[in-house]
This record gives sequence, C-alpha cells and structure tokens, in this order.
Amino acid sequence: MNQIDLKGRVAVITGGAQGIGYAVAERSLQSGAAVVLWDIDGPRLEQAQATLSALGTVSAAVVELTDEASIAVATAAAIAEHGRIDILINNAGITGGNGVTWELSPEVWRRVIEVNLVGPYLTSRAIVPHMLKAGYGRIVNIASVAGKEGNPNASHYSASKAGVIALTKSLAKELATKGVLVNAVSPAAAKTAIFDSMAQSHIDFMLSKIPMARFLQVGEAAAMIAWLSSEECSFSTGAVFDLSGGRATY
Repeated sequence: MNQIDLKGRVAVITGGAQGIGYAVAERSLQSGAAVVLWDIDGPRLEQAQATLSALGTVSAAVVELTDEASIAVATAAAIAEHGRIDILINNAGITGGNGVTWELSPEVWRRVIEVNLVGPYLTSRAIVPHMLKAGYGRIVNIASVAGKEGNPNASHYSASKAGVIALTKSLAKELATKGVLVNAVSPAAAKTAIFDSMAQSHIDFMLSKIPMARFLQVGEAAAMIAWLSSEECSFSTGAVFDLSGGRATY
C-alpha cells in the first residue's frame, strides 16, 4: 500500500459506518488523519467507531444529511473537538430500489435526490466556510458512472449522481483560488450493503457493463479518494475521476 500523507488533517466522512465510507475512513486513519464519521445508522456507526479507533482518532455523530439543523450541530461538534475540518468526503447515498421512471413513486424519487444530491450541498454549505477561514480544504464527492450514462430502471439514482457531478464542477470553480479543491469519483458498482436494495437483474446488468468483468473493491476506491484528499493533489479541481473498470466512455 502506498503511503499517502494526511498527518494532522481532520476528515469528515458521510456514510462512514460501512462500505466505501468505512474503507475511506480506514485508509485516512492509516494515512495519519483524524476521522469524523457521520451516518444515520446509530448501532452500525457505534460499531465502526469502536473498530476504527484501533487505528487512530475517531469521533462519530448520527446525522440526518437532508436536515441542515442536524448538519449544523454535527459540524459545530467536529470543530469544537478537533478545531478544524480539512477534508469532506460526501459518500452517503441510497439507491431507492429499481423500477421504470413512471412506476417509481414521487416519495422515493424525491428521497433519493434529497439524500444523494441535497445532502452534499448541505454538508458543503456547512463546512466550506471553515475551510475558507483556514485557507485550505479538500472535498471529494462520490458520484457514479450512472450519473454519466443514466442507468435504466434507476432514473432517480442516475439523476442524483449527475447532479453531484455538476455540483462538483460548480463548487470547484467558485473555490478555485481559495485553496479548497473539489473533485468527484465516478465508481461502477462496488458490492456493498447498497446491493440489498437492488433487484438481482439490475446487479447483473451493472456487472455486464464492466469490461474488467468484476465489481469495484472498496479499498480501490479508498486509495483514489485518499490521494484526492491530500495536499499532493494540488492542481486537480472540478474533475471526475473514473473508477469504472473500463466502463466509462468519457
């Protein structure tokens, strides 16, 4: 494993109790960062904090990422405990199940957009001012190849991730001269708990689209995200980095 230097940095990771978020937390700790886990699943969050604490400094908060008040409280707590937030990983997301657009309920469609797109906006809104004050920050948004291609039977998820890509580019331009860099990664599917909300036919469809003929490993995502979170990433902003095993065509 290559050593990425995050010593002295503080990273907020949403959806950090499992999957890619957990892997990013693990890699960040191994790189010297202190980690703040935000997740809606209290019991899983408690377990993740206990396990990851063997690697370094870990704090955690149950946060509803569609609620600005919940985010404000968690942000204030992180600043009070650590004195700074250098890194924000907007990882939390849901799929909302699968179905053709006209059969998906408006409630489900809106919830996916709220969690996957409004959530990263609200976290950025809360944390960016602290980064601006420090003159330094790294934001990494977890998009998806679905946001580039538009997966059938997943219009809500695809639209939310396309929005994350556009949010990344807009925010990056706004912050380009402020020492705060904003990038995204666009993974193909990684076999995590999020698969539990997908139809097997959709999982098979996603695998069939990947030229490497396997799903992404969470550690592979964490490696790229850790570099994007580092000071060594100094001239990439507003970019979308591919993690699709050859699926992406742009």
